Amino acid sequence: MTESIFGTDGVRGRVGEGVIRPDRILMLGWATGEVMRCHGMRTVLIGKDTRISGYLFESALEAGLIAAGMNVHLTGPLPTPAVAYLTRTFSADMGIVISASHNPYYDNGIKFFSSAGAKLDAGLAAEIETAFFQSDHHMVSSDALGKARRIDDAPGRYIEFCKSTYRAPRSLQGYKIVLDCAHGATYHIAPKVFRELGAEIIEIGTKPDGLNINAGCGATDTRALRAKVLEAHADLGIAFDGDGDRVVFVDDQGVERDGDDLLYVLATGAEIRPQGVVGTVMSNEGLVQSLAQHGIAFERTPVGDRHVLARLKEVGWQYGAEPSGHILCMDRLDTGDGIIAALQVLAVLVRKGISLRQALAGLNKFPSVLRNVPLGSREDKALLQQPDWQDTLQHAEEQLGAGRILVRPSGTEPLIRILVEGPSLQKVEQVADGLVSWIETRIK
Repeated sequence: MTESIFGTDGVRGRVGEGVIRPDRILMLGWATGEVMRCHGMRTVLIGKDTRISGYLFESALEAGLIAAGMNVHLTGPLPTPAVAYLTRTFSADMGIVISASHNPYYDNGIKFFSSAGAKLDAGLAAEIETAFFQSDHHMVSSDALGKARRIDDAPGRYIEFCKSTYRAPRSLQGYKIVLDCAHGATYHIAPKVFRELGAEIIEIGTKPDGLNINAGCGATDTRALRAKVLEAHADLGIAFDGDGDRVVFVDDQGVERDGDDLLYVLATGAEIRPQGVVGTVMSNEGLVQSLAQHGIAFERTPVGDRHVLARLKEVGWQYGAEPSGHILCMDRLDTGDGIIAALQVLAVLVRKGISLRQALAGLNKFPSVLRNVPLGSREDKALLQQPDWQDTLQHAEEQLGAGRILVRPSGTEPLIRILVEGPSLQKVEQVADGLVSWIETRIK
């Protein structure tokens, strides 16, 4: 039985290990092209973030695809949602992003999009995986090889598209905004979008060197952004992750506002009040109750923006989000896009003439903490199946009383995530610390 190379969001791992090596990425490119050719497809659009290994894997992927007869369009560094959008714009048969999203530079991955800019169909992914493990990897004949070209105007096309999604009575003139681009794929996109819409922009995290992506900056670490907002007396701050599909805000008092907060602003500030919104099992229960006071229903899905997207399509609703900052605005784009989501939040503030803090005045979130426990190996996840753990978890729930505990292995990193919500921050932290301690003492 062969190993599976696809995880919850494409292929991802440590550079130089597993599939994330140039020889295997070359093979993955060939396997992808071989499956595409069998389905009558010919064109692939490839983008990447700013991590140093991106150039290596771009070349390997390009070579494998061309060897299978595919034509390749290369965009250079672009946010993941930009590749999804441009795949449709250029009528490509598939889009591929070389990125490990919010992970450090020493990780990388491959994400696949359909011709419609949606996550790749599971059946097609299974075919690619089967082809990857074939023993016979043959090139097409020389006259059938694909061709490659660079799309020089890709950033400009995406900038104009982002601007077109901002619909408010006036521009952003008068707003002072600090943008943190995580030294990632939005570094040359986001500042232009917001400046061209009239805002005064202060940039941080816009000098990628291949190694500093997501390092002490961006949506996963807002300390620098919070400090800069206070120092500059800015109206707010906006942080993206390394590939630009996540966004979190910081208000004028330096308080971080996550995906739950932004979903509340979008839902309660919409020109037409939505029937409901979609979140995940990680969404704060206080958000659910606060939205209910506005007559807005809330549905939970498993973690992952693909689950949120699927449910939004099923029920026909407009807004969905994860606390981590994946936010879907279905009337603008049917994939998570940090820049576009940020623009929709700003449009609400402009339209209502209020600050971010004022827009959140009616949201009463429960005290909560999220702990991430690093694992020594994949086998450590089995700790959560032990009888001792079940006893420990039951005791923690009794100790917490009113509230909830959610423990799950991360789908993208070697971590166990522990979420605790309860009546008081002191009690929540005490319970979370106890669960973390139990796991840490048993990791190999």
